[in-house]
Amino acid sequence: MQELTVELGSRSYPIRIGDGLIGDIGAQVAPLLKRPRTMIVTDEHVAPHYLAAVGASLGAEGISFSSFVLAAGEGTKSWDGLARLTDWLIGEGIERSDHVIALGGGVIGDLVGFACSIVKRGCAFVQVPTTLLAQVDSSVGGKTAINVAAGKNLIGAFHQPALVVIDPATLDTLPRRELGAGYAEIVKYGLIDDAGFFGWCEANGAALLAGDRAARHHAIAHSVTAKARIVAADERETQDVRALLNLGHSFGHALEAETGYSDRLLHGEAVAAGMVLAHQFSAANGLCPATDADRVRAHLAAVGLPHSLASAGVNCGGGELAAHMAHDKKVRGGKLPLILTRGIGQSFVTDAYGLDTVAAFLDGARG
Repeated sequence: MQELTVELGSRSYPIRIGDGLIGDIGAQVAPLLKRPRTMIVTDEHVAPHYLAAVGASLGAEGISFSSFVLAAGEGTKSWDGLARLTDWLIGEGIERSDHVIALGGGVIGDLVGFACSIVKRGCAFVQVPTTLLAQVDSSVGGKTAINVAAGKNLIGAFHQPALVVIDPATLDTLPRRELGAGYAEIVKYGLIDDAGFFGWCEANGAALLAGDRAARHHAIAHSVTAKARIVAADERETQDVRALLNLGHSFGHALEAETGYSDRLLHGEAVAAGMVLAHQFSAANGLCPATDADRVRAHLAAVGLPHSLASAGVNCGGGELAAHMAHDKKVRGGKLPLILTRGIGQSFVTDAYGLDTVAAFLDGARG
């Protein structure tokens, strides 16, 4: 087992990575509990694979539990999903010192984290991510939220977990498309500020997606270490440090909104296309070499990820996508900060470009 720490003073918490940890959850969470009782929240895809194993592990430690199984997919991250979950937690007699186990991907982690931030004015939770995207990104850092009609993750709170337990072996049951969506977030860490790691991705990404265990472990640990460092430096995104983690997301969230937050375009797929668009926009405005933008597009295309508006299944006008971007939660003073780049591994934040400029670029990108 490898252990890392998100350094947040008295609210610091460990991230533990190791094959087989899904069957050791009881021992992992037992030291956190004020009473031998917990609640597990998962979804209908994850439950058949791991709910019994987690329950048996808790039972072996003398911990009783109840479980709540939600529908899979982004539609669960909604007002209705939040209401159902909070009603269930309260009905189960949750106490503020209890720890709820979020067993699943980013949707479950985001929803459970947000519910725990508001139930009884805040209770604790443990992230047990079972998708690659959640393992390398969304389970770490305390961003929790639900989606609403106006946009993705617009209602939420910063609420850090007490513990993150990552079992890379859970990826063996993950569909190839979900693996690809998670891989996009791995590539992101190279594109932000680590050109060498992007080079590693170019050399090893295909093997990782094909099941290479060593490559998966390396990518997960590297990504989590990078995110923990960034979160420790700028937990609530009040500076531009943590904002860099949104590379590709402003464009990507617009693509998700246009496709109805559905299985037509998974979050990681939208981020992949969004990162290409961010690099192409940077190149079009003389900020980075066109060859770097081409290199990003070529790698994501090579591993089967969306790398253009067309491959993301989006064919609307640039104005429509820019209108989605206008609802972005990062808008400040009427301006949308964009994460752009001076080259691979050289991302930065700027609000120098208006949405009319972005819309014109996106109109050109349709071709």
